[in-house]
This record gives sequence, C-alpha cells and structure tokens, in this order.
Amino acid sequence: MDKTRAHLFIDGYVQGVFFRAFTTDKARLTGVSGWVRNLPDGRVEALFEGEQQAVEEMIRHCKNGPPGARVTDVDVNWEEFKSEFTGFDIRY
Repeated sequence: MDKTRAHLFIDGYVQGVFFRAFTTDKARLTGVSGWVRNLPDGRVEALFEGEQQAVEEMIRHCKNGPPGARVTDVDVNWEEFKSEFTGFDIRY
C-alpha cells in the first residue's frame, strides 16, 4: 500500500470545540501518525502520515469536525512520506 503525508490548515469555528481531541481519537483509530495543534489565528493545523486511504479518511473527518465545530475551509498540502512519527500527539 502507498503511504503519504498531508499537512492541513483547518479554518472556521474550530477552537474550543474539542477539535484536537477529536482528531487525535480518529487518528489513533485509523492508524495515522503525526500531530495536531491550535494556531494563534484561530485555525487548527494538522500533519498526518500513513496509508493513503487512512490519510484521506482523516481529511474527511477534519472537513466535518466534531459536534460544535463549523469548518469553513480545509487547505490540504500533500507532501512526501517521511515516516517521521511513531504515534499521534497534540502539540501546544
């Protein structure tokens, strides 16, 4: 299976609605590694590495977000897989 890496910037009402916890739970369930964090400008940033299908599933989850979130835009930048992470974490 092909492995890939995606760097996301999620915009909308995405902070203060458990977006990071939601993303972490979904990433661990799908076997995706990487991280997620809040940005000072109100967006959420995430980096996913893993099987192509699992990363695409994570992007779909981020486009919907958890209950209470209102996602208005998800900017996805595809990158070369680096096998840089062993798990998924929230960054502060």
